[in-house]
Amino acid sequence: MQRARTVRPQHRLRNRLALTLGVGALTASLFAGGGTSAAAQPHPEPDATTLSLPSPPGGDDVRVLVFHASATEESPTVDAGIAAIESIGLSGPAAGRFSTDATDDASVFTDERRLGHYNAVVFLTGGGDVLDPEQELGLEAYMEAGGGFLGIHEAARTEPYSDWFTGLIGARPTGAPSTVQRAVVEVGDRRHPAAAALPLEWRRLDRWFNWTDNPSGAVHTVARVRESSYTPAAGPNGWDHPVSWCRDYDGGRSFYTAMGGTPAAFAETDFREHLRGALAWTTRLARADCKATVDAHYTATRVTKPNQPGRHDQIGEPHGLDIAPDGRVFYIGRGGGDPGRPVVTDWDDPDIGKGQGEIHVYDPRTRQVTLAGSLTVFGNKGGGGELIKNEEGLLGIALDPDFAANGWVYLHYTPHSRIDRDTHMAERRVSRLTFDPAAGRLDPASEKVLLKWPVQIHSCCHAGGGMAFDSRGNLYIATGDNNSSGFSGGYSGNNPEPAFKGVGFADARRTAGNTNNLNGKILRIHPEDDGTYTLPPGNLFTGEEPDEGGGKTRGEIYVMGVRNPARIFVDKTTDVLYAGWVGPDAGAPSTTWGPAKYDTFAAITKAGNHGWPYCMGNNQPYRDRNLPDPGKPLGWYDCDAPRNESPHNDGLVRLPPVTPNTVWYAPQGGAPDFPRDADGVPSYRLQDQKLLLPWLKGGAQAAMNGPVYRYDADSDSTVKWPAYWDGKWFVGDFYDGGQPRHAVLTDPRTAGEGGLPVHAETLKRIVPVGEGGIRNLMDWKFAPDGSLYVLDYGRGFFTSHSASALWRITYTGGGPTPPADHVVRKGAR
Repeated sequence: MQRARTVRPQHRLRNRLALTLGVGALTASLFAGGGTSAAAQPHPEPDATTLSLPSPPGGDDVRVLVFHASATEESPTVDAGIAAIESIGLSGPAAGRFSTDATDDASVFTDERRLGHYNAVVFLTGGGDVLDPEQELGLEAYMEAGGGFLGIHEAARTEPYSDWFTGLIGARPTGAPSTVQRAVVEVGDRRHPAAAALPLEWRRLDRWFNWTDNPSGAVHTVARVRESSYTPAAGPNGWDHPVSWCRDYDGGRSFYTAMGGTPAAFAETDFREHLRGALAWTTRLARADCKATVDAHYTATRVTKPNQPGRHDQIGEPHGLDIAPDGRVFYIGRGGGDPGRPVVTDWDDPDIGKGQGEIHVYDPRTRQVTLAGSLTVFGNKGGGGELIKNEEGLLGIALDPDFAANGWVYLHYTPHSRIDRDTHMAERRVSRLTFDPAAGRLDPASEKVLLKWPVQIHSCCHAGGGMAFDSRGNLYIATGDNNSSGFSGGYSGNNPEPAFKGVGFADARRTAGNTNNLNGKILRIHPEDDGTYTLPPGNLFTGEEPDEGGGKTRGEIYVMGVRNPARIFVDKTTDVLYAGWVGPDAGAPSTTWGPAKYDTFAAITKAGNHGWPYCMGNNQPYRDRNLPDPGKPLGWYDCDAPRNESPHNDGLVRLPPVTPNTVWYAPQGGAPDFPRDADGVPSYRLQDQKLLLPWLKGGAQAAMNGPVYRYDADSDSTVKWPAYWDGKWFVGDFYDGGQPRHAVLTDPRTAGEGGLPVHAETLKRIVPVGEGGIRNLMDWKFAPDGSLYVLDYGRGFFTSHSASALWRITYTGGGPTPPADHVVRKGAR
């Protein structure tokens, strides 16, 4: 089909700013180190131009045009680039082959008979103004007709005065690229044909540009270069440094790669495969999603309203959610009251700490909220010091894997009826209740208590609470270390001295480091239909170990050594457990006591000890302390063979070795690391610190683990997140400043042993931060329809707030391109 294309100059006005500021200054920045810039001059606007081009251009006889003009001396990469593209077109499966023409004659862009024959145009150009206004309008008409464009390296410096061409490329370099250096390219897109076959971490030689404006979020970034792996030129971009990207632009498809800055690059097998995939998409031999990370394609909607005065008709104090197969969202409130409502903190009062843990249900079909039930909990003591505030209450929720048939809901909570006001002890329990769909309520008489254990409530904090099921019906239960944050200067919570009626409430060796205590753990049980549970094989202990006299382990423990794991997630595709926990309070490392506060995320592939309160991060040890003088430092803990020598320990002394964690971050940034002495002890001097994960920032921090997204190709949902996100792990923080809110990729070969993520990208413009956004992220999970639900805690602590809300984030970008009926040689891919 022939279709006339009329392009009016006001649609793509050239940048006239250079005429005002002076041509010399602008061209000097665009062509730094690139020879003469005499040809790079702005042109007057042409009249409207009409070209009659097929829509889309090209056909089943796939042809690629390589345009290699330059306003300066021709790039030394031209011959190698043309030869590589010709070889790509002539090799591989027959269905993916194409013919190649090369020219430096720009008149092709005003010759509709020639231009319309090409499925894609490759710019292997040097810098400068290589198209006159009519020729640029011809290229624009070609893209509007549905053409494909591939820009390589120096193409980013072509047509410097054209705003339209800047949009086509996606970004402009700050100046000359770096010298030729080997660097690591993080290939974050595992599905685009230009990237799917590439290594996660691609080590290669090239010349690396920096960008005046980072295009991420406006384009779909396919790969990033890791700046820490080379010495960038002046004005580096930081951790988010795109190097290849694509976008659907002005009716066509545009792919740009900043790689290919040397002739040798075009002989590299992986780089040729990168170009092959880019050409497959731009020529319409293959479809791909180049919209998936464009911020404008996501919509965040607050789905709950502020509560009516004095009521929790919409939401309680947000603390967790789970989603039913039909899309209904069950979310809980911990038990804090309304602002201004008095709380009881007097231990002589039988109502001390009494609150209501609430379960609300949001139905996306009706967009209505109902209150499904409440539990009377210990958890409403308000704020204040360590011996006043409390984090107990309704802490976690999980729907049974067969919820649609049985209506079973598992709740993790602290019943007020079970507190002991004399000993300041309470009972934590995991119960199963049945949801009555007709009444829309939980039946309180249906409660079956599966598991219960003691917790101290004399001092705050660290209740944990998250729960999740794996693919085999095992229930994981995250419990905090039930330990005070005070009395240790913000370092290891290992002070045995403060105690109330014999319970050391500041010694996490009593809990998280104790093999005979269920606090500070991630438990794994298998619920049975009769309301009991069995122990699946593969937990850390059997409960019957004969070590050290026997009777010193609990078989429910899957992971020990966690501090405050508020959120956990199990990817049912792999049954990998993902967890995050909040760290202590020290603002900086100490050469006496050890590391600063590290908030932590871990990908957990097997039972193990994750360190607290002995070691954190990548097995960085703390200093031991003990009676009679806990202020006196003793030896450094041995992460390979830790020992629990607390007077409050009733478990094993010899503990399992510590498994290092995947992500840790401190006020100074992500994954602090230090040189170590002959005994493996880090120096803990700030001047020695190296930050291994520059995309992470700290400060006020509280890790909130998120889900792993799994794309459902069979779903007809119009709001599901794209396949690009499949397999990516979402990590976030309660706070929304510089703290993490990212999707990361891990290497499955190393993730369970503390291997660092190999790629990260920000979610802060998709899961929006700032005023009017989601300020205090408390929980997040994907629904069966592929949309993301997020709980915003609100503001302040231990209370509900007008900003407390459930949000839903949907994708609106549509499917892959080109349209299915525009794909050539259908069935080729």
